[in-house]
Amino acid sequence: MKTVYITRRETFNAAHKLYREDWSEEKNWEVFGKCSNANWHGHNFSIWVTVKGVTNEDTGFVINLKDLSKIIKELVVEPLDHKNLNLDVPFLHGLLPSTEIMAIEIWKLIDQPIKDAGGELAKIKLVETENNFVEYYGGKEPF
Repeated sequence: MKTVYITRRETFNAAHKLYREDWSEEKNWEVFGKCSNANWHGHNFSIWVTVKGVTNEDTGFVINLKDLSKIIKELVVEPLDHKNLNLDVPFLHGLLPSTEIMAIEIWKLIDQPIKDAGGELAKIKLVETENNFVEYYGGKEPF
C-alpha cells in the first residue's frame, strides 16, 4: 500500500498582540513592531491540516473528510474564531500567540483525535497573511 496525503482547509478570524510584559515598550516595538500595538490587531487565518495514511479498502479514504472537518472545527475553529488569542483561548493562556506557537499548540489538540479517526497528522500549515505562514510537522523533519 502507498501512503497518501490528504489536506483539509478551514478558516477563522482572530486578534492578538505580540508583546512580552517583561520587556520595555521599546524592546517590544524593536522585536515585534506593529504587532505589539497596545490596541491589538487581527488576521483572517487559514489552517491547512494534512493527514497521511493508506486508503481504506472499503471507502477509498485515508480519513473521512467529514470527520477531519469536524475535528478541526470543534477543536480549532470554534475556540479561536472571533477571539482575542491573548485573553480568550485557554490552550494559549500564558503563551505568546505567535503563529509558530499556535501551530504547535493546535497540533497537540488535534493529533490524537485524528489518530482516533484513523489517520496520522502529517502537517499543519497556518496562514496568517497572504505573505506569512508556518508549517509544522510535529517536531519531525518533513522529508
